[in-house]
Amino acid sequence: MVMVAMSAGFVISAAGVQHNALLQRHLRYDELTAIEVLSQLLGIGVGITMAIDGFAYWALVGWTIVVQATGTVLVWLTAAWIPSRPRRRAGIRPLLRFGGTITLNILVVYIAYNFEKVLLGRFWGADALGVYGRAYQLVNLPVDNLNSAVGGVAFSALSRIQNDRTRLKSYFINGYSLLISMTIPFALYVIIFADDLVMVVLGPKWTEAAPILRLLAPIIFVFGIINPLGWLLYSIGLQGRSLRIAIVIAPIVITAYVIGLPYGPRGVALAYSVAMTLWMVPHLVWCTHNTIVSLQDLLRSMFRPCAASIIAAAGTFGLVYYFGQPSSALVRLIAGGGVMMPGYLFLLLFVFGQITFYRKLVGELKGGPSEIPDWPLVADAESVRQ
Repeated sequence: MVMVAMSAGFVISAAGVQHNALLQRHLRYDELTAIEVLSQLLGIGVGITMAIDGFAYWALVGWTIVVQATGTVLVWLTAAWIPSRPRRRAGIRPLLRFGGTITLNILVVYIAYNFEKVLLGRFWGADALGVYGRAYQLVNLPVDNLNSAVGGVAFSALSRIQNDRTRLKSYFINGYSLLISMTIPFALYVIIFADDLVMVVLGPKWTEAAPILRLLAPIIFVFGIINPLGWLLYSIGLQGRSLRIAIVIAPIVITAYVIGLPYGPRGVALAYSVAMTLWMVPHLVWCTHNTIVSLQDLLRSMFRPCAASIIAAAGTFGLVYYFGQPSSALVRLIAGGGVMMPGYLFLLLFVFGQITFYRKLVGELKGGPSEIPDWPLVADAESVRQ
C-alpha cells in the first residue's frame, strides 16, 4: 500500500515538469531554490505532525507527497504558463526525440546503479540490504546534490552558448574545475572519517555500515569526474552518445555486482568501486572524442584539486593519529574538517596558484545570466560535429 500511495507522485510531479523546465530555461534559479526550500519545509512539518499523531512510516509517505504537490503548485504559479490545446504539426518532434533519449539514458543508468540492491535483498536479506543502503545513501548525498545543483545551471547555460565554441569550452572547464574541487576532498574526508560519519549521522546501531561506506567512497570521486560530461554531451546535441555510454556501463557494473555478491555487502561495494574506477578513463576518452574539450583539458582541471586534496588528507590523517583521537565522534569530525579543509584551500589557492582562477570565476558569476544570449536549448548534432 505504501507503493500504491507513493505512485501518486508520478502524476503529481509530471504535472509540474514543463513549468520547472521553463524556469530552468530562463535561469530563474532564485525562484526554483525558494520553491524547493518551501516545499521541503512544508513536507517536514507535515511528516513530523503525522509521526507525532501515530502514523508511523506513513508519515514519510505524507512528507514525500506533500513535497511533490507543493513543488508542482508553486512552479505553476511562478511560471504562469498555461498549456494550450494539443495540435498537430506543433514542431515538438525534435524535443521529444531529445527528451526521449535522455529519459532512456536515465532509466538505463538507474537500473545499472541500483541493481546491486536487488541482488543483496534477494540473496542476503533485509539486514544486509539495509546496511548497504544506508552507506550508499550517505555516498550519494553529496554526488546527487552537487550534480543536480550545478548540473541544472550548467546545462541551461551551456545550451545557450552552444554556437560560441570558445565560450562553451571556457564555461564547461570552469564549471568542471569547480565541481572537481568540491568532490575530491570530500571523498577523501569520507574515507578517513567513515566510522565517525556513520556514528554521528546514523548512530551506534549502524556501525556495520562504516566499512561499506569507506569502500564506496571512491564512487564520490569517480562520479564527480564523469558526471559533468553529461552537461557537455546534452548541451551540444550528443545525447545519443551518452545513451550508448550508459548501455556499455550497465553490464560492466552488473557484472561487478555479481562478482562481489558471494562476499556480501562489502564485496559488492568493493567490486562496484573498482569497476567504476577502471571505467573512468575510457569514459572520459569516449565523452570528449571529437568535441571541443580534450582529455588533456580534463586532466589539467583535475591535477591541482587532486594533488591538494591528497596532501591535505595525508596531513590530516597523520595529525589525527599522531596527537591521538578525541573520544567523541562528532569532535573528531569537526576537528578533522577543521584541519583538512583550511589546509586544502591553502594548498589549492596559494601553493598551486588557483586563487587567480577562482577570482576570475567569481567575477564571471557576478555577471549573471543576462550576459548569456538566449539561443536554442537543443543543438543540431550534425552542425556540432562540423
